[in-house]
Amino acid sequence: MSTNNENSTDFILLGLFPGFRHPHLLILIVLVIYTIAFAGNALLILLIWLDTHLHTPMYFLLSQLSLIDLAYISSTVPKTITNYFTGRKNISYFACAVQMFSFLTLGIAECVLLTLMAYDRYVAVCNPLRYTVLMSPSVCLQMAAAAWIGGALAALVHTIYPLQFSICGSREIDHYFCEMPAILRLSCADTSAYEMVIFVTTIVFLLVPFILILSSYSLIFLTVLRMKSSKGRKKGLATCSSHLTVVSLYFGQAIFIYMTPSSSHTPEQDQIVAVFGTMVTPMLNPLIYSLRNKEVMGALKKVIRRFCSCETEHI
Repeated sequence: MSTNNENSTDFILLGLFPGFRHPHLLILIVLVIYTIAFAGNALLILLIWLDTHLHTPMYFLLSQLSLIDLAYISSTVPKTITNYFTGRKNISYFACAVQMFSFLTLGIAECVLLTLMAYDRYVAVCNPLRYTVLMSPSVCLQMAAAAWIGGALAALVHTIYPLQFSICGSREIDHYFCEMPAILRLSCADTSAYEMVIFVTTIVFLLVPFILILSSYSLIFLTVLRMKSSKGRKKGLATCSSHLTVVSLYFGQAIFIYMTPSSSHTPEQDQIVAVFGTMVTPMLNPLIYSLRNKEVMGALKKVIRRFCSCETEHI
């Protein structure tokens, strides 16, 4: 009897595209994406930690981005895969709250961190003489702490509040993880006041950072265009192109989900965009930063050579 009462508070995750005809293929793709994302971000963190040439503010912030992406994809995908293989779809109230808190913390932290990375590039290109002062190790640590703490505090509010709304009828979440908009759809209470809070929060943590990033890059491009050396212009643009690509990928999907009315898109569209943000982007980020970066590729070659030489010595 107590088991039934405990399970009555569980949510039911309908999963990733429940109407898809080939679920085995879908879960295989998810597994491949997760493996690439996990390996790519873990390797990037390891390279930055091992190679002293990468102990700079830019790469420190990049290692924080990889750490966030690693945790970000791990906050949703393992549960999705576990549910698929076990055949269970339920998730407890507490587990749902933890997943929502983790997801929101990491998502908001990534927004803040991408903004700080744009500031780092702005200082490097537009104010290089003061770079070591403005981006000192202590400042970098404060930046990382601000991203993590700010994300956690905002996420705490947006985890506790929506889960207090009464839920009428079915507790089925038409998603593959506990996401705030999906939870709100289940509520029979008036959520209009809270939706206004969400709107204000998205302006603070999504729109404002996006505007700051665009402003930073506008100033960077103006500075680069004034450079007399074509080599300097290429280096300046190359430094920023990777980050701008990542910003476009991440903010594009986040703006679609949180800054457009939920009535304007279907749950299927929400899932497609969520997959892009929670799986595809964390997979692409280390590839974008490593394949287009000579210093990272150089660090990778050093590690491979060191590993090969150790293997040869053992033989």
